[in-house]
Amino acid sequence: MSAKVGSYLAWKEMWRNRGRFFLVSLVIALITMLVIFLAGLAEGLGAGNKEYLSKLAGELVLYQDQADLTVSGSQLGQSFMNNIRRTEGVDAAGAIGTAAALINYPGAEEPQSVSLVGVEPGLPGEPPALQGSQLSSMRANEAVIDKNTAVRTGLGVGDTLVVESTQGTVDEFFPLEIVGVSDGQQYFLQPSVFVPLYTWDRIRPKGFAGDGSSELTFNVVNVSLAENANAEEVARRLEAQINGVEVTDRVTAYENAPGYAEQQSTLNTQRGFTLLIGILVVGGFFQIQTLQKVGQVGMLKALGAPNLLVALSATIQIVTTNILGVIMGGLATFGLAAALPGGIPIIFDGQQVAIALFTLLVIGPLGGLVSIRYLTRVEPLAALGLAS
Repeated sequence: MSAKVGSYLAWKEMWRNRGRFFLVSLVIALITMLVIFLAGLAEGLGAGNKEYLSKLAGELVLYQDQADLTVSGSQLGQSFMNNIRRTEGVDAAGAIGTAAALINYPGAEEPQSVSLVGVEPGLPGEPPALQGSQLSSMRANEAVIDKNTAVRTGLGVGDTLVVESTQGTVDEFFPLEIVGVSDGQQYFLQPSVFVPLYTWDRIRPKGFAGDGSSELTFNVVNVSLAENANAEEVARRLEAQINGVEVTDRVTAYENAPGYAEQQSTLNTQRGFTLLIGILVVGGFFQIQTLQKVGQVGMLKALGAPNLLVALSATIQIVTTNILGVIMGGLATFGLAAALPGGIPIIFDGQQVAIALFTLLVIGPLGGLVSIRYLTRVEPLAALGLAS
């Protein structure tokens, strides 16, 4: 009986003051939009730095030991590869070189900035092509582009792109045939173009013309393990047998990508403050509501209404207002997201969005706890005296 009466009182008051409750739901909707967009931005910026590294086929990443686990600061030579591949527990190893470059293509108004990644065909580090084929050889004038590059440029299998690269003091142009398209493989906040390692070494931007070195150099090596091999043991073995290297796992590799940790920390702090603001907004509104109806609550209690009925009525109002705001904010967010241009780094991950929505649904009752506690402590005689 108390539940029915409490529900009736809650809905009756909400309907009589529907404008006021709707405005609070709109505020919660705006907070919801901000939280979900921050979650999407954190995922998008994180993917921009870690997407390629997190999808490497090999379990371990090998750096120069003085590079402090930064890909761009690591420099390894071809002479390392035989020793790496002969190490017990190593199934395959692929060298990876990275550089920034510009690409031109038919219909482009201006060159597109990309991460130019050199990989060894058929070895760890080369992304799988979802369309077309893999790279054919170490010196082929071919490229596999990632989905982000395909979306931004409109290029596909069979098209030709031209890498614009500074060689010394001269800009040179290198045409490459696109043989495949992979999934999203962003690196360093740029879409990626994958080319054979020797081709990469030839066309990557250089401060001087020509090769300038008798040995091919690259940045890191991706190592896949033999069956039943222990990653930690193989990492220790590699560091012990090969001088001047440091070995880590994929997660540590992308967490040390430039700016990744700082981005995530900043955005998570913003999300935390936004949720705190939501708690204060909901709590402040219902606290004001409570103070305005102390006399009415006192009358109900004088007529025999238990604290459970009063608390239930307030809880229904809080939860309903909060759910309505979260639903409106979620729908508005995804509606706006559909209209955003493709270059904006926002990715709505299902798990992260679910966590954000669940958290937003919890902040309503949390914010209203103070007002519910106040209502249950109202003394009928004191409240009636105050009302009179």
